[in-house]
Amino acid sequence: MVKKIVNNDMSEVLASKCALVDFSAAWCGPCNMIGPVVERLSEERDDVEFFNVDVDKNPDLAMKYRIQSIPALVLFKDGEEANRSIGFITKDKIEELIS
Repeated sequence: MVKKIVNNDMSEVLASKCALVDFSAAWCGPCNMIGPVVERLSEERDDVEFFNVDVDKNPDLAMKYRIQSIPALVLFKDGEEANRSIGFITKDKIEELIS
């Protein structure tokens, strides 16, 4: 399950051992394509927590994490950014990003 982040609250992400955050927006075509891929991965993997940030509803987070293009996938390990990818990528590429 992909958890929605609201009120600019990243505390659950930062407390996770491994978390993938999908920064997106409802109006973004590529975001709407990658969302179901991330959702499917969240059902398959129990070693990673999955989150979604709507950049329109959480602009402070987008600014804090320097999100300038979406979709943006940001991997956090032990509260620190470990990797990121900008734009649509395939499920295999997302799994590489997590590894």
